[in-house]
Amino acid sequence: MPAPFQLVELGPGRGTLMADVLRATAKVPGFADAAEVHLVETSPALRRVQRAAISRKMTHHDTIETVPDGPIFLIANEFFDALPVRQFVRDGDGWRERVVGMTDQALAFGLTDRTASNRLSHRLEDTKDGDLVETSSLADGIAETLGVRIAAHGGAALIIDYGDWRSLGDTLQAVRAHAKADPLDAPGTCDLTCHVDFEALVRAAAGARATRLTPQGVFLERLGIAARAEALAKALSGAALQSHIAAHRRLTHPGEMGTLFKVIGLYPEGSAPPPGLET
Repeated sequence: MPAPFQLVELGPGRGTLMADVLRATAKVPGFADAAEVHLVETSPALRRVQRAAISRKMTHHDTIETVPDGPIFLIANEFFDALPVRQFVRDGDGWRERVVGMTDQALAFGLTDRTASNRLSHRLEDTKDGDLVETSSLADGIAETLGVRIAAHGGAALIIDYGDWRSLGDTLQAVRAHAKADPLDAPGTCDLTCHVDFEALVRAAAGARATRLTPQGVFLERLGIAARAEALAKALSGAALQSHIAAHRRLTHPGEMGTLFKVIGLYPEGSAPPPGLET
């Protein structure tokens, strides 16, 4: 019987992914009995949806810090992109922060006076005047907590999101009613996201080892998604088969989510990396 461990998801949305994880692992000997499910979710409405979707005992948390100690197996899928960022524009050997103010009774972007930033001193090596870099102290803090926990108690974390190894350029996006919108138009009515700076997460999670950053399509192919998709397709026809083929393409094709989304794993020193990922 496996020792108890914490099965954690950050920002589980409607609970679909965790429900799928539990269904897929139901036949793994001892997994269900050893797993203690913890969901880091602040929305009361989404917590209710998650309880309806996941048919087993779970504990909700406002932050990862209150998840009990012990080995942790964690998934963060499209979580870090939703955290707030700060934007800085290179100006000589310093930086000017992009801020929001009022112009002609409307919200508008502006820049602060130039200042030095120890946090961005390493970015003077690969940027030029006018380049914009995004940082997220909240994301870095969560990654640091993950690194410390994995180093101390074992386990692993999978971070799946859109972004790249190093932040460069303005990636702030706003979506309202499934359409792109102006981030400053009707604040509070849009979903705001920014690309994830995976290098910053790895630097913050220094307590644990990190895998190479891997495109989602490559990761899923290594795990056998093609064979699984082919097996499932044998029982389908017509519209159901076309939908199945489209879903496989959407997840893996370089022109869709296969390259835009990236995967990185955190794991203890001296252990093997999570399947599908390389050091």
